[in-house]
Amino acid sequence: MNRIDTRFARLKSAGRKALVPFFTAGDPSLEATVPVMHALVDAGADVLELGVPFSDPMADGPTIQRSSERALGKGAGLSYVFDCVRDFRGRDAETPVVLMGYLNPVEIRGAERFAREAVAAGVDGVLLVDLPPEELAEFREAFASHGLALILLAAPTTTDARLGLLREAAQGYLYYVSFAGVTGADQLDTGAAGERLRALRSHSPVPVVAGFGIKDAASAAAMAVEADGVVVGSALVAQLAPAGDVADAEARARAFLAPLRAALDGRDGALR
Repeated sequence: MNRIDTRFARLKSAGRKALVPFFTAGDPSLEATVPVMHALVDAGADVLELGVPFSDPMADGPTIQRSSERALGKGAGLSYVFDCVRDFRGRDAETPVVLMGYLNPVEIRGAERFAREAVAAGVDGVLLVDLPPEELAEFREAFASHGLALILLAAPTTTDARLGLLREAAQGYLYYVSFAGVTGADQLDTGAAGERLRALRSHSPVPVVAGFGIKDAASAAAMAVEADGVVVGSALVAQLAPAGDVADAEARARAFLAPLRAALDGRDGALR
């Protein structure tokens, strides 16, 4: 088992839900990325999703789009992202790290080379939001040969036929997009999402985590009832953006994530 499988098995055994924060590598600063990763783990993160800055993040809302632009402006390319994960692994050999981004940077490097370099840096999985279904098998095979999990997306609009394909190819965990739209939008309907999650989890060979629209402890706890974990992204990115220095970014990361961890663990009565 890789780190992702090990972490979710441990969480299931303990009866706990996964907390998966996302932020963009290189934002709010190049120097802050690794310290923020450690701060998030200290505050209770189970898996880290690290955004790979991209010039046309079409699936993302304005918060993450601007974050990606700021990071690219500072020079945060794919090699920088790999360096950050490698640095993070100097202190943390256990927390799974998943890169979230777009297909273009992977295609430029080539799937085999990308997977080899990612695993060498300490990356456990990759989520490519614009990976076409017809290319799924090709990338999954290339990544699997190096032990890199290809994390897949499911959405309310995903057809039954497509869900069947996702279940067959799923690795690590399945990321359920709780509504059709871009990241950061305010359209979360926990009731409707919960019904879909129950159906999805009943047939999924891997854990299912829910993302999009989760902004705080209350929404995290509500979505976690029917999911194996939750992803929080835009709200965290927005909290990090004004950080004045590395210490401020670390403090903001901890302050934002700690209430969500407490809610998922039922320490505030939100989840029992």
